Amino acid sequence: MSHTVLNAIPILSLDTEDVQSFANAFGGSFSQFGFAMVRDHGMDENLVADAWAKAKAFFALPEETKRAYILQGGGGQRGYTAYGTEIAKGASENDLKEFWHVGRDLAPGSPLAGTMPPNIWPEEIKGFRETYTRLYAEFDRVGAKLLSAIALYLGINEDWFVDPVRDGNSIIRLLHYPPVSPDAPGVRAGAHEDINLITMLLGAEEGGLQLLDRNGNWLAVTPPEGAMVINVGDMLQRLTNGVLPSTSHRVVNPPPERRGVSRYSMPFFLHLRPDFMIEALPQCVTAENPLRQPPITAHAYLHERLVEIGLTKG
Repeated sequence: MSHTVLNAIPILSLDTEDVQSFANAFGGSFSQFGFAMVRDHGMDENLVADAWAKAKAFFALPEETKRAYILQGGGGQRGYTAYGTEIAKGASENDLKEFWHVGRDLAPGSPLAGTMPPNIWPEEIKGFRETYTRLYAEFDRVGAKLLSAIALYLGINEDWFVDPVRDGNSIIRLLHYPPVSPDAPGVRAGAHEDINLITMLLGAEEGGLQLLDRNGNWLAVTPPEGAMVINVGDMLQRLTNGVLPSTSHRVVNPPPERRGVSRYSMPFFLHLRPDFMIEALPQCVTAENPLRQPPITAHAYLHERLVEIGLTKG
């Protein structure tokens, strides 16, 4: 019998006055699956539609035009990363995708400028900068609500995450998986865990995303139209000493009849501030759950992981 994640994970509404109940359900879904699905998240629908249109317009540009926006030595943190560059940790084949990264615009003279490079913007797509600058702020706004819910679930102050993510190294990734042949083997993106604190994903309605459950089964993640898929990243797993687990997930090739269709998605990798020390929360360290990993700064951990996935050199 086919088994999708919708059979197991509830679809939660962020549009509620019962904040603690949402936090309990949201954190419970994270605890069990490492994933949650949230509707009524309040993202500006017109802005999101405009962002989809501009992403598709960019990826439709000629290859040589896109490649002009590759930042050599930048670890793929800004601008364009070409098809087939990234590889999942431990995988033997590169992923079948191309992407564009939009990061945070720092204030002039920010001490974080050394670890967070400035954005670059494609001249060919009118309004690209304005659209994604606004969208970045929307992701930040909704992300703050989700982090507040996580804090409540963990039994800490609901504002606990405000300072750790202030000027965080978060990234919007515009993803394009080009069409593949009807008999294409393998997967579009190999099994992996995300590096960051949480990932907020739009665009999972087009099939292919799967998560690995606790029984070793791959479950399809197919949210309702417009809903957001959110998953725990390795930084949150480390911060909670594994209480909230980072779950392996992948993107597989769709059924043969859909393999001639491009897949687009738009994850927001919500990151901590680069100089934040990731140290397990005291209440997450117990005799039954002893400390698993030593403290490390968010920037050092990010660099370590970018080396592992082939986006930067050690």
